[in-house]
Amino acid sequence: MSKLVLNTDFPDLKLAARGKVRDIYDLGETLLLVTTDRISAFDVIMNEGIPNKGYVLNQISCFWFKMMEDIIPNHIISTTVCDYPQICHKYAEDLEGRSMLVKKAAPLAAECIVRGYISGSGWKDYKATGSICGIKLPAGMVESDKLAEPIFTPSTKAELGTHDENISFEEMSKLCGKDLSEQVRDVTIKIYSKARDYADTKGIIIADTKFEYGIYDGKLIIIDECLTPDSSRFWAKDLYKPGGAQPSFDKQFLRDYLETLDWGKTAPAPPLPEEIVTKTGEKYMEALVKLTGKGR
Repeated sequence: MSKLVLNTDFPDLKLAARGKVRDIYDLGETLLLVTTDRISAFDVIMNEGIPNKGYVLNQISCFWFKMMEDIIPNHIISTTVCDYPQICHKYAEDLEGRSMLVKKAAPLAAECIVRGYISGSGWKDYKATGSICGIKLPAGMVESDKLAEPIFTPSTKAELGTHDENISFEEMSKLCGKDLSEQVRDVTIKIYSKARDYADTKGIIIADTKFEYGIYDGKLIIIDECLTPDSSRFWAKDLYKPGGAQPSFDKQFLRDYLETLDWGKTAPAPPLPEEIVTKTGEKYMEALVKLTGKGR
């Protein structure tokens, strides 16, 4: 197991942002994205890191980005440290396997979620309204049911420490423009459908996932991460049984543990037992191995 990386500190580089998981450095023409071992739940960053998590997320993203190049270009320039600007090389130990040099795109103002199954906030929305993000669904569905067709359900992009809010497609169109929103919706469903069919052959159900897009040189590209256990719900195909929550290869395991605590889902985060940290790390690594055939 490699060393735990909770925060990076590269004095020679300009730290542009520190997100829930990624540290972003501005290299002028490009950005350096470093995926740490931090983990958040309910928009709160936990105190403990998850072993190998940054490596797993980075490798899974790279795998999917490459697979989806026939649908949409992505922001990756290189994931090999020796290709990075010389100023980065002294930090190779912290960068290897968990970083990417990327194009500097202008991010869209919405998160782009696609759902193939009814779960999470979508399930709560359906129980309350019979719809998800204004999309009417058949009556009588149960938690984790498969939808007849994948649906596009965007959300706002919240500031760190606050919650994203589900919005309708019409609201997204006001934020991003109708033509661009339609393009994003169509691309999102294409990516999801291709990934879902591939993952199915590896024993994983992708219940839903979230993408981010940006504009680079006037064109739409996919940025940030792609179909990771942080941005998706991965369920075990052989254990799938609609009517409740599903065994998963993602951070739902951590969320389920936190739901058992008397905690208000606001900072500070509660301490995590070693068993929960270890088990979460194992689930992430299992997702990498199942999808790509490669571990660490």
